[in-house]
Order: sequence, then C-alpha cells, then structure tokens
Amino acid sequence: MRVFVTGASGYIGSAVVPELIHAGHEVVGLARSDEAAATVKAMGAEARRGNLTDFDGLREAARNADAVVHLGFQHEGIAAGRFAEVAAQDEELVHAICGELAGTGKAFLGIGLGQGVENLESHRNPRAKVVLTIHGYSERGVRTVLVAVPMVTHSEGDRTGFIPQYVRIARQTGVAGYVGDGANTWPAGHVLDVARVWALAVEKAPAGSQVTGATEAGVPVRAIAEAVARHLGIEAVSMSPEQAAEHFKAFPFIDIDVKMPNEATRELLGWEPAHPTLLADLDAGFYFSR
Repeated sequence: MRVFVTGASGYIGSAVVPELIHAGHEVVGLARSDEAAATVKAMGAEARRGNLTDFDGLREAARNADAVVHLGFQHEGIAAGRFAEVAAQDEELVHAICGELAGTGKAFLGIGLGQGVENLESHRNPRAKVVLTIHGYSERGVRTVLVAVPMVTHSEGDRTGFIPQYVRIARQTGVAGYVGDGANTWPAGHVLDVARVWALAVEKAPAGSQVTGATEAGVPVRAIAEAVARHLGIEAVSMSPEQAAEHFKAFPFIDIDVKMPNEATRELLGWEPAHPTLLADLDAGFYFSR
C-alpha cells in the first residue's frame, strides 16, 4: 500500500515509518521543513512538503494514498496554552482528510485515548472530540482505526516524554516523589513495539477498531520513582496530594491513574511485544546519562 504519514519525522513517526517500509509499504511523509524532509528521506520514504493547516495539500496526499496514518499534532500549541485551539484545528484536519476518503474504504489511523468512544462525549480532554470525529467516519466509508499511544512511550530516543520530565524534576529537587502509596499507574510501551501496532493496524484492523500500543497496561508510579531514585542516588518520597501539586507544578500528571489492557489488540493484530519494559529501560541507564 501507499501510506501517507503526518508527523513522520517526530519521535513516534520516526519509528512507524521504518516499520511500514519494512512491511513492504510505500511511504510518503509530511515534512514542514527541510530538516524534517531530510529525516523522512533518510528513513527511505518520500517527503511531501507541507504542514497540518494546508488542507488542500493534505486532501491531495490522501487522495493519492491507500491509507493515512495521522501522527502529527501542533504540540507547541499545548505548551503555549492553546490546547483547545490546536485540537479544534486537528478536528478540521480530520474532516478534510476523511471527507476526501469518504466512500473509498481507505484507511485513516489516528491517535485514540485508550477508552471506548461511548465514554468521550463529556471528556475534558480537548482531543476527545477529535477522536469522536475520526470514529464517526467509519459510518461514511472510511476504515477508521484509533490507536491509543501509552503515556510513557520509552526508548533511548525519548527526550521530552513523561520519564525525561520526571527525571529532570528529581534531579532539580533531590527527591523522586510519588503521591500517597504510589499505586497509581501509567501505561507504557517501547516505541518500537508501539510502532509495530500502527503497522499491523494499517493492514489488519477493521473499520471502527480501537487498539492500544501499551505493552504494559500500567506501571506503578512508586516503582518508577524507586528506579529513578536508585539511579540518581536520592530518596523516593511519598507526598500528599497538596505537596505533590506544588512539587510537580510544571508536570501535572504525577497522580494520573490509567490502565490500557492489550489483550484484545494482541488477539486482533497478532501482535507480540518484543522490546524492553519501562523498568528495564530505566535500569539500562540512558535516561540518566544525558
């Protein structure tokens, strides 16, 4: 298949594109800069210059493809406090591309939230509406697939995710904190295992599918804190919710408690994770040698 990928030069995209090529697909990656285009070409894909607001160009790229993998998002807008705005723009993008694909049976794969769409009508995450929009096109002749990406997508290439942010705070404060007993969990998956899910879903997932790239449904935050503390030579410390809110004010995710079971994904796609777990990657040391 000819697969058009947005976000092709990003952290997850840079793992998904080679996986698609290895599976025999012809890949076209969206690139908004010369640097991004060079990255896409170096992976063996064709680079298409453009951006996430060039809807005419996106429609054309989708029209010339057999499947679209949508990984791109304006993350800088979140940091600038414009999450709702960029989510609304992302919804426009979905309408542009899926409107072009309507009635063709072609695939559109987008990022899900790890829970059934029936629970998203009143969800506070601005991206919930985007997920509902994607899913709605399954009734308009598009093979829509939602792929839930775990909160912790780890590897040696991880520079800005949950773990680098947590390690930075632990270094700065001298403690590895967690809330209460630290039993709340973060779903995790090695980026190469996550990429494999996307590639398999392009080929196998039926319209309306919801799959997950989490190889570990939930890793207790206390276990993460203790691993970080051990490597940094500091103490892992329990905090009250009030203390944690102040300590982690630049990282308001410490008390999130989510699980992403993967049994259904394994059965549907024949997926078998093959790369290290989160704690194994922490013990490998590269998160602490930067």
